[in-house]
Amino acid sequence: MTAVLFDLGNVLVRWDARSAFAGSYSAAEVDAFLTAVDFPALNLAQDAGRPWAEARATIADPAHRVMLDHYVTHFDRALPGPVPGSAELVDALIAAGVPVFGLTNWSAETFHHAVPAAPAIGRLADVLVSGREGLVKPDPRIYRLAGERFGLVPGETVFVDDSARNVEAAVAEGFDGVLFTDARALRVELVARGVLPGR
Repeated sequence: MTAVLFDLGNVLVRWDARSAFAGSYSAAEVDAFLTAVDFPALNLAQDAGRPWAEARATIADPAHRVMLDHYVTHFDRALPGPVPGSAELVDALIAAGVPVFGLTNWSAETFHHAVPAAPAIGRLADVLVSGREGLVKPDPRIYRLAGERFGLVPGETVFVDDSARNVEAAVAEGFDGVLFTDARALRVELVARGVLPGR
């Protein structure tokens, strides 16, 4: 393996949509909102490049539109900080001369919050952001685009993601996929593949 391609959310930076509402809405109100707007589907559409203004227009309930506005305004609160241990892995890979890149499903309009929340993201050689490209994982085209843009050989690149579906799609495109659970387990996988020296 000659390079590592990282997912970002819950791999390098923690993401919890509910955290954006803490202190302003009750857990019951947040749950009702997330269910009513089908938040996973809504969020995926944003990751695919839909503007938040268009998402807002799809919500009929005025109170839920206000809550969506709150989420976008306070998106930084949905990023509680780095995933423990992941920054150290990024730095160890860089120190070992291994090129490191990012491939993330993320809205183009909120991506500017990523590096302040997890500075290791700023140390990646480059990041492909789905919302800027109009493609989202697990669409095979986004893996091909990342490979072309970053000059990666899929068979020599470790792809790390916390979504099994995304990992499976990367493997289908020839990448060596690793399902992320925590930084310690990932280090073991990277050492086993020879991209990090053993301790």
